[in-house]
Amino acid sequence: MTAIPAGAYQAYRNTQVQTASPAELVLLLYDGAIKFCKQAEMYLDRGDKEQAHNALIRSQDIIDELAASLDSSASEEIAKGLSQLYDYMVQRLIEANIKKDKAPIEEVVTMLQELRETWAEAARLAQRRGR
Repeated sequence: MTAIPAGAYQAYRNTQVQTASPAELVLLLYDGAIKFCKQAEMYLDRGDKEQAHNALIRSQDIIDELAASLDSSASEEIAKGLSQLYDYMVQRLIEANIKKDKAPIEEVVTMLQELRETWAEAARLAQRRGR
């Protein structure tokens, strides 16, 4: 099996982001946040606190981006609830980073996965309806 050059992978990711619909971009953000949370857990297992810290910061940044992209025009109540949930997730990841504890990370991963599944289903329904 031949390894994919780093530059080729980055070019693929850039194209994927540039050609993604808004719904697909949100899914990519969820995927990234989940990926970095899981990396943080792995680094904590290995005792690599610096890499765990970096992965947690990246996940927090992505969650902040999800919060910044909320659109309250469809439903102010849903946007407010998601904003509060994102704030809670970031606080839990900060706690995990300070205490070097995996439990808050696991909690956030569960929430992110549930939100991702819900978003993916909503995007499928909207696509079927021609939106």
